[in-house]
Amino acid sequence: MYKFSPALLKQLWLTLGASLGFLIIGLVRGFSASALPSIAKLDPHLIETSEQKSWIGAIPPLGAFMGSMISGPLMQKAGRRRTLMLTAPLWAAAWLILGFAKIFPVVLLGRIMSGLCVGFILAPVQVYVSECCDPEIRGRLGSLPTLAMSLGIVLSYVAGNWLMWRYLAFFSAIFCAALFLTMLPLPESPVWLEAQGVDASNSIKWLHLSARATATVKDDDNEMNEKQEVRPSLFTRKVLFSSAVRKPLVVGFALLFFQQFSGIDAIIFFTVEIFQKAGSSLDAMTATIVVGVVQLLCNGVSTMLVDAAGRRPLLLLSAVVMCISMASMGCAFYFEFEQDSWLGYLPIVSLVVFMMGFSIGFGGLPFLLLGELFPAYYRSQLSAMASGVNLISMFAVIKSYHALDAVLTSAGTFWMYSCFCALAFFFVLFMVPETKGKSLAEIEEHFRGKKKSEKKAETIRISTIA
Repeated sequence: MYKFSPALLKQLWLTLGASLGFLIIGLVRGFSASALPSIAKLDPHLIETSEQKSWIGAIPPLGAFMGSMISGPLMQKAGRRRTLMLTAPLWAAAWLILGFAKIFPVVLLGRIMSGLCVGFILAPVQVYVSECCDPEIRGRLGSLPTLAMSLGIVLSYVAGNWLMWRYLAFFSAIFCAALFLTMLPLPESPVWLEAQGVDASNSIKWLHLSARATATVKDDDNEMNEKQEVRPSLFTRKVLFSSAVRKPLVVGFALLFFQQFSGIDAIIFFTVEIFQKAGSSLDAMTATIVVGVVQLLCNGVSTMLVDAAGRRPLLLLSAVVMCISMASMGCAFYFEFEQDSWLGYLPIVSLVVFMMGFSIGFGGLPFLLLGELFPAYYRSQLSAMASGVNLISMFAVIKSYHALDAVLTSAGTFWMYSCFCALAFFFVLFMVPETKGKSLAEIEEHFRGKKKSEKKAETIRISTIA
């Protein structure tokens, strides 16, 4: 019988606890699809125009963008774990405000507050997990938060079929309490503790981290030495344009930009509408649940493959599948195939295949890479900035969908998304390094451009358990 090591069990426990944050993000993303029909049926006075309806879906990313700008300094000062714990009660309050709302502005307040909390924890969850896992299993464990997000979306869809929208908000608040309680016994990130000059040995022992996992990169610049406690700001020319910061920043920003401009959130937020335009014979809500389940299952496949196949092959495969499926989706709308022919199923098949392609690569790996690519000392700020790019891109995609549909037609809009997926393929091919099995220190060393044969002895300091 296979015996799980204490290191795997402890690191899995920590990852599952932190992943509750991403599960709640899934509940935020899935809420509008489930709640809007319920509001229209039970409380039609709350949302009277299509513009109000669009803001219910689009305003959380704006709140999340603001939250992501705050989360960088917050997790740098308070730590990764404490940031998650501080966010949990605020998030519960947002759900309660939404559940008790009697007028539209209060509904909007609850939605923007829930989005703000998304921004608070989007980067800290992935950074916390990446810093607390051994390199050999970091890919699998680091993919679990995205799997949890997909589960949250499905939970929102399914619960929305049974619960009125107010009860759906109260149901979501329960997971915020679970996040807070689960984080209580967990340790802080050893990387953050060491950056603060605090002894991290207890955290390392609790997690059973290997020596490679706790390796750090020493700065060999003459102006920076071990005894120097004050480092230059990220926003100085010397730091921001250094290879250790500039290169991973370009990679991280671009991956999260391409993730959104594949059209994913236009599809998630408007799945019902797209299925209706495609002439699906499936019930709209059933079709939406099917898409959510497909995304969940394929994220599970990606989680199992990421440490075996690597990040680059999955990202490349993902981009190819998304490009082809979006192109076929555009063709389906352009040629308007008869619904009684087999080609009439092309829009539905294309949408499902797109979700499969997205989920095995671009769905979760850009978030995983957030915690891997950036140098340790500036990881909090850079991860938060990258999350901000992702969230403002999400808002742009959601708000522009109907305008693009009117100007470019449905076919042109999907072909545009297909072009972005093609660009994503070539970007990954030429710009994204493989991080499978590498320690965070080795990844940082790669971006610094140092030769291992000359620099390994002086750049890698192995932190051993005292």
